[in-house]
Amino acid sequence: MTDTAYTTIHDPGAAPIKLWTRGVPLEDEARAQLRNIAKLPIIHTHIAVMPDVHLGKGATVGSVVPTVGAIIPAAVGVDIGCGMIAARTTLMAGDLPDTLASVRHAIERAVPHGRVAARGKRDPGAWASPPQRAVEAWASLARGFQRITHAHPRLAKTNNLHHLGTLGTGNHFVELCLDEAQRVWFMLHSGSRGVGNAIGTHFIELAKQDMGRHIANLPDVDLAYLREGSPHYDDYVFAVEWAQRYARINREIMMQHAVDAARRVISKPFEAQAEAVNCHHNYVSREHHFGEDIFVTRKGAVSARTGELGIIPGSMGTCSYIVRGLGNAESFHSCSHGAGRVMSRTRARKLISVDDHARATAHVECRKDAEVVDESPAAYKSIEAVMEAQKDLVEIVHTLRQVVCVKG
Repeated sequence: MTDTAYTTIHDPGAAPIKLWTRGVPLEDEARAQLRNIAKLPIIHTHIAVMPDVHLGKGATVGSVVPTVGAIIPAAVGVDIGCGMIAARTTLMAGDLPDTLASVRHAIERAVPHGRVAARGKRDPGAWASPPQRAVEAWASLARGFQRITHAHPRLAKTNNLHHLGTLGTGNHFVELCLDEAQRVWFMLHSGSRGVGNAIGTHFIELAKQDMGRHIANLPDVDLAYLREGSPHYDDYVFAVEWAQRYARINREIMMQHAVDAARRVISKPFEAQAEAVNCHHNYVSREHHFGEDIFVTRKGAVSARTGELGIIPGSMGTCSYIVRGLGNAESFHSCSHGAGRVMSRTRARKLISVDDHARATAHVECRKDAEVVDESPAAYKSIEAVMEAQKDLVEIVHTLRQVVCVKG
């Protein structure tokens, strides 16, 4: 069945799947994964699929999964609360230094990023000594964390305070961008770091245990869910909401440190509070849709209620967008969270050379080494095609292009 905005998959005994994927590739493996999710008895009305959709671990990235009386921990994932924050400054392009390497290096020094897992070596992606902002912010999170670890002691030995205000690895980044009027923006992408990963991993396993023999009826064991009233349901709801608060605060601290760092190398005084957006795109939320109170899990999707501002980043070296939601009920008021991968990291490292990456990011002050080629634009879908496919979900408010990019 074809509609004006989306296509629909109807499988017998499964919820409909509505796909905003016109003009963008959809891999067969992702389509099969979506069909498995649609078979679950807890799905409310239908699943909505965003144009940046691709195969994910546990559940499909770029999917909006509404559930009644239950949550699927693997659909929320392990990077709980991962998302974006952006702030427009009072600077113009002409106010930036001629050489932007100094800005990149200042941000790299101010925001811990990357990871070293070797025993005995300090991890550069964590604070050796957490700064005052992180310590003060942790004070607002500590009581909730104590409640979580009282019930689940294994989560106490996680990197929590020492990761608060840090970037991480993979597709996480800090950027300096210019909009269509040549105004300067800061934008960054990160989530709940080590502690969120531990919470997600822990409860994915507990969901499998809670389902017991019923797990055999699932199309995929990774889709194990916690039903309201089950042994670990209340603990997970509290823990996931706590991790989402952690992620939001994590981004706020990084933004403050990045702005402070830039002020040390940009001679003109500036403010960075003219316009700001802080939004999750890997999370679960209590919402009301189609006459019922439900949970909406956005795994790689952003809330796009009428008038609500959001961020849709492109890949390293392409455009990103500040958008305003159009409140499309069929998408559960959602839009895409980015461009979406077209190849795995392993395949990207085989197919994209350092020279390819350098050419694709020639206009950006960023790393151009073999360790980041899996984040090169060729590894992602066309952000322009993604935006075209969701014109009925959001409208573009600002178009941003990177001039500095710090990768984890």
